[in-house]
Amino acid sequence: MKISVFHNQQSTSILLARELRKKLLAAGNSICESDPELVVTVGGDGTLLAAFHRYAHKLNELRFVGVHTGHLGFYTDWRDYELDELVESLSNDQGESVSYPLLDIKISYQDVSRDTQHFLALNESTIKRMNSTMVTDVYIKDELFERFRGDGLSISTPTGSTAYNKSAGGAVLHPRINALQLTEIASLNNRVYRTLGSPLIIASDEWIRIEISEEDEYLVTVDQLNLHQSNIAAIQYKIAAERIHFASYRHTHFWRRVKDAFIGEL
Repeated sequence: MKISVFHNQQSTSILLARELRKKLLAAGNSICESDPELVVTVGGDGTLLAAFHRYAHKLNELRFVGVHTGHLGFYTDWRDYELDELVESLSNDQGESVSYPLLDIKISYQDVSRDTQHFLALNESTIKRMNSTMVTDVYIKDELFERFRGDGLSISTPTGSTAYNKSAGGAVLHPRINALQLTEIASLNNRVYRTLGSPLIIASDEWIRIEISEEDEYLVTVDQLNLHQSNIAAIQYKIAAERIHFASYRHTHFWRRVKDAFIGEL
């Protein structure tokens, strides 16, 4: 099997990745960074997010496996002391996988000669105005739903629902629910501006369009990527046609992950 070992720059991860490469080669695999069949990340959830964006153009051709060197993450199923078990599982690979939905993001601009930008997100995308309160019109499937005024908006995938979305008061969604979620960030409600105030779960055959009413500089995030944007006309969000695939040698139950991350042992 052609395998890429992707790691962060912490010394623990660098040493572990070096050891893993040796074990993979000894088991008859090849190390391939440019055209892998499997990407093994060594680090944490942030490392897997970085690997996802590096290989986003090949999502239909590969699977991911996460090895964590710190706390148990939402995308990392193997511990740093389980390399031998992981390599053995790879040797018995049957191509099985579990897939999660992704967020499709398109940014269009007031200047129609400027190309639309397209991104995929594994966790979420947010939009905030840089210098003052943000005012935007929120459309759902081309129908005006509300005029939002506040700090910003977060649009997340089910797996991303446990990240920034949760801290903003959004719901936690199981990744088998093929939907996206819109959560307000510090909305202002008065006689002029009135929003629903609750998180919205949007079906996979619908989409969200955020239309910008004021020209200014905005911060748009795509997972851990920060984009300083000006003259935005609109941003459209929907469930992507692509999905991320995780090799299912071992896959921790989603609610077990949630419990371990936020509640712990009772």
